[in-house]
Amino acid sequence: MNRVTMTPTLFLGHGAPPLVDDPHWPRELAQWSGALERPRNILIVSAHWENRPVTLSPTLQRRELTYDFWGFPQRYYQVRYDAPLAPELANEVARLLGEAGQPVARDEERGLDHGAYVPLTQMFPAADIPVLQVSMPSLDPSELYQMGRALAPLREQGTLIIGSGFTTHNMRWANMRVAPDYAPPAASVEFDQWAAETVAAGDVDALLDYARRAPAAQQAHPWP
Repeated sequence: MNRVTMTPTLFLGHGAPPLVDDPHWPRELAQWSGALERPRNILIVSAHWENRPVTLSPTLQRRELTYDFWGFPQRYYQVRYDAPLAPELANEVARLLGEAGQPVARDEERGLDHGAYVPLTQMFPAADIPVLQVSMPSLDPSELYQMGRALAPLREQGTLIIGSGFTTHNMRWANMRVAPDYAPPAASVEFDQWAAETVAAGDVDALLDYARRAPAAQQAHPWP
């Protein structure tokens, strides 16, 4: 039997648009993507797009990026990422989710949001790999997990699946007056460590129940 090559799945923190100017983060993302076999296409799920039913980004005509942030210098609103559209991937996503009993819609107006395009500009700057963004239909971890299971066969077809968000996200912790490598709050460290250990252990039940089981869960994620 021939062994099927599985494209990995990634989870990354995308941060705000100015992270492209960080001295470390862009280089780390570039090194990460450089170590991967070139994917056939990319399916990305951003924490900034919640919509039910599952909704797919444009496949008929490329749209302007969705600059879903406010108060930043003008140059961050002039970024472009003209990656090819991914209609074949969209059809396959719709088929897999349909077979799992999950309806799918399409939004031909909404371009990639910053949770999608900001990391992609650093990982695949040539913008020559087809990209499809998919919405989160729910904030229920169990429902999102089942969605991921339904889409897992895409990995056998060379699709790189990326989850884009942040392991901790409490804007009250943000301090723009200090260096990027300043020591994070203890609660953030505790949650990060728990998440890393729980993922490494493959404890799916604990991860899905993170809001009750993880230390400092409500501080790390005031909104899921």
